[in-house]
Amino acid sequence: MKKFKRFACVALSAIIALLCLSPAFAVTGGDSLTISNPYANVDWDTVNQFKTALHTHTNASDGDPTLKQSIERHYETGFDIVATTDHGTVNYTWETPNENKFIRAVLKLIGRSEGELEYLGRSGSFDNGAAYTYSKEGDDDYLSLADGRRIMRVPYGIEQNAVSVNAHVNSWFVDFHNNSVTTYENAVRNVDRLGGVSVINHPGEYSKARYEIRSSEAYNEDTFAYKYFINKVASLINRYDSCIGIDINSKGDGRTRFDRILWDNLLERFADNGENVFAICSSDAHQLDKIDTGFIYALMPELNSASLRKSLESGCFFGASHCIGNPDELGQIAASLKEFYGEDELYSNVKAAYDEMQQRAADIESGKLDADDDLSVTYNVLDDRGYCTAQTQPMITSISVDNAEATVSIDTENALLVRWISNGKLILTQKADEARICLNDYKESLGNYVRAEVFGEGGIVYTQAFLINAEANKGASDPVDPGFVDLGIFDFLLGIFMNWKEILGRMI
Repeated sequence: MKKFKRFACVALSAIIALLCLSPAFAVTGGDSLTISNPYANVDWDTVNQFKTALHTHTNASDGDPTLKQSIERHYETGFDIVATTDHGTVNYTWETPNENKFIRAVLKLIGRSEGELEYLGRSGSFDNGAAYTYSKEGDDDYLSLADGRRIMRVPYGIEQNAVSVNAHVNSWFVDFHNNSVTTYENAVRNVDRLGGVSVINHPGEYSKARYEIRSSEAYNEDTFAYKYFINKVASLINRYDSCIGIDINSKGDGRTRFDRILWDNLLERFADNGENVFAICSSDAHQLDKIDTGFIYALMPELNSASLRKSLESGCFFGASHCIGNPDELGQIAASLKEFYGEDELYSNVKAAYDEMQQRAADIESGKLDADDDLSVTYNVLDDRGYCTAQTQPMITSISVDNAEATVSIDTENALLVRWISNGKLILTQKADEARICLNDYKESLGNYVRAEVFGEGGIVYTQAFLINAEANKGASDPVDPGFVDLGIFDFLLGIFMNWKEILGRMI
């Protein structure tokens, strides 16, 4: 009897302990849950969030503004870091003209580059009257303004594959370019070999997902061309660690409005193998009014290129955009704004953009309108000159992960909604001041990652993904399908063939 009592006491104690600790035993596929936080090493009390432009153009290639005009507008719109990434043209300095004469001659021949080059010199002033000096400090170049602000130039910025068919790759920190008709593989491999960092630009342009009008069709793996493209990008990221990921929102989000779907496809594949894929936002600005469309917030202790590189390689940054062009996302955001805040002016603006997108899509499907490469509608807060009209820009001020409780919490400023996504599905939307998700509550719909999107009047901010059970999943699967063969320079034909009607319609 005493043995039985002792057994009962032990058993009861064990049950009570399990109940008390139950959040730590959240399961995905029957295993305990551990969350990897890409922001784990950030000291939120001291870290700086530097507004960073990673992809911009001037008239040294096919941009409209001179370099001086471009930097002036970046200064006016609050940037701390700027990469000048002209096509096929490595950026060595902002002080004196810096061009690839071959690339500029080719672009001039087809009417895509004009005007004299205008650089900064050692000192001067912008047209807006702001005085500056330009100097080198150690390995970095800085533009110092009279009002005390400084802008850092990113070393060796370039958009690779200038004369190729949309196989565009941005790279930084390494002196490399190739003037021939070449491939993603060539750019990513050589940047990796020489010790740089790269990202695949606006993939919707190359995959032709930009021609889709419904999210259900974009990057649908039942379509051979999309499955091929997903595998192609996965293969590059898998083989070259220096290729950190893809661009998911650029230049007003017309071409990239479905590229969050591609990001989620890649995250599913890599997270199942315990690995992450990072996403940037950029302006890809060829005109002054596009400069403030997309950017990143780099979380760094100080303003130098070594810290920026570490930020990019570790995923310690947020993508951000003043523009959203995805109709499904806008429909969800509008519904949540109405639920939490009522039918106010912001709700009306978002809902109007969504309704116009839906109507345009229906008109295209019915033949009333010709197919377009984007819906020509977006939620954005930029005026005709490209200046932000919103009173507030959403910001993430801290992130904390509690593995004992299986929670991720986000603190924000100027935000209204936090949206949680896993395996490409929206699993929860919360008011921004209540942004805390317990992953145990979503284990039925949860994959091996979760990511967050923070929405406010001024646009959207994207976190990198929080991986689930990353260590346990290391080596568990291959992100690339068995038997995948990269067709190299000829694979652009897949996208053209898949969308030949839309492309022909635009040509006509």
